[in-house]
Amino acid sequence: MGVLACCDRGESNKSMNTKLVSSIGAATRSRLVTVSDDTLLVDVAKLLSDTQISLIVVCDSAGAMVGVITKTNIVRLIGHCRGSSCRTPAADVMTPNVTSCRATDFLPDVLTMMAKHGFVHIPVIDEHFKPLGVVNARDALRALLAEEEYEGALLRDYVMGIGYQ
Repeated sequence: MGVLACCDRGESNKSMNTKLVSSIGAATRSRLVTVSDDTLLVDVAKLLSDTQISLIVVCDSAGAMVGVITKTNIVRLIGHCRGSSCRTPAADVMTPNVTSCRATDFLPDVLTMMAKHGFVHIPVIDEHFKPLGVVNARDALRALLAEEEYEGALLRDYVMGIGYQ
């Protein structure tokens, strides 16, 4: 299978922030769109025309992720589309070697990996490679920023003696 793990799960998190991917589960689930590997490319393109969706997870008959298709994949193919090639199945166009993450990965680690590879979205999968959601860098950054702001407010209140009397 062409699924690559995001983070070295054996290595401890070096970041101070311990927020997990699962902490933004609602956002990742809202971005998840899956198709079977025999879905026609024209149907995948229709799904990608939704402005909120930039990545579609392609699954096999057991529901396991086997690849992804992005708007970039579609644009490249359409640029060379001749005759019936627009009726190509998803499996022929998808990116099979997918970098993914798990709900138990640390968000800072996932964001670091996304920045390193230039990704804006990556799938969240379970131990059976079944998709659980799609991490969007903006959602992850918002969650980390909110946590940092909350911790800053707690520290400020503690130093000022507010709420600890």
